[in-house]
Amino acid sequence: MTSLSQDGENFDFSSSFTSHPITVLLIDDQPIIAEAIRRMLVTEEDIIFHYISDPTQTLKAATELSPTVILQDLVMPDLDGLTLVRFLRAKDAVTRDIPLIVLSSKEDPQIKAAAFAFGANDYLVKLPDKLEMIARIRYHSRAYINLLQRNEAYKTLQNYLDKLKIEQQKSEDLLLNILPKQIAERLKEGQSTIADSFPNVSVLFADIVGFSKLATRVSPTQLVGMMNEVFSAFDYLADYYQLEKIKTIGDAYMVVAGLPVERSDHAEAIANIALDMQSSIDTINKNSSETFRIRIGINSGPVVAGVIGKKKFLYDLWGDTVNTASRMESHGLPGRIHVTQFTYELLEDKYIFEPRGEIEVKGKGKMYTYFLNDRK
Repeated sequence: MTSLSQDGENFDFSSSFTSHPITVLLIDDQPIIAEAIRRMLVTEEDIIFHYISDPTQTLKAATELSPTVILQDLVMPDLDGLTLVRFLRAKDAVTRDIPLIVLSSKEDPQIKAAAFAFGANDYLVKLPDKLEMIARIRYHSRAYINLLQRNEAYKTLQNYLDKLKIEQQKSEDLLLNILPKQIAERLKEGQSTIADSFPNVSVLFADIVGFSKLATRVSPTQLVGMMNEVFSAFDYLADYYQLEKIKTIGDAYMVVAGLPVERSDHAEAIANIALDMQSSIDTINKNSSETFRIRIGINSGPVVAGVIGKKKFLYDLWGDTVNTASRMESHGLPGRIHVTQFTYELLEDKYIFEPRGEIEVKGKGKMYTYFLNDRK
């Protein structure tokens, strides 16, 4: 039987096959015929023989005994043999696929034709020759056992493929938790180096104020639970506004609008998530024993984005736009949204700002910045 190999391991379908001994079920109203056939088969150690005289018990017996071939008399007092053939071949019958050899006292072509038309597999005039009957029993039983094993192999293969599909979906879901969908698709297509330039995006950094002090007051479990609640709320907002979460760094959260799919409203999308982040923190504070405050910094402009790493992929951003957005956060104030002049100019018609004035920014010199307060 064919084996599949996954991760260097062989998957052998035949190892799980159910054993199917050759099992004969005889349906005949004459005990003398049953005894004669039993004696013919008694020396065949690999053949199991069962007999019933009541044809109405056929389905029950077939369910209990799992025959690999049925021998059925065509002439019985209470039930026409051809009617029984049709009954055994009914679409929903457990005997539908079991090989059926009809036994008749007559060599009648018309009866033979009718039996085959109704679904019989073979025809023997009783009492048949011992060697011929045993040969036909083995032939039909082996064919049926092969069918059972093929069906079993198919089912095993289907279960294997279903499990493989589930594992592949888990891997894909995990990859999509790390990388944007478009980037993940490019990696799966075999691109080894992914780096793109985006001329217009907006980058946001959010940082929890006083996180280090908070970490000394609560248990690690409580701390992780609090961080998960905050960042899960931010993740929901990022999905809602169709933004790309880049990463969390300790107590900092980084998200961008305008990549990997470019959008003209990138600044508005970032402004909206920033305002909603503040609202979500207010909601969390109402139900928490601790009071959180966040600093948010935003800048807009060009960036380079790409995937780094071989074992642990990271989709990251580079460029002065990113560095300046980070500076807006670190030079901001608790509970405020700090933006650059360029971002302000993109948003001033639709949002309410408060000028902060000119400040000294590390690595940038003097910059004129603003606080975003609300939507107009």
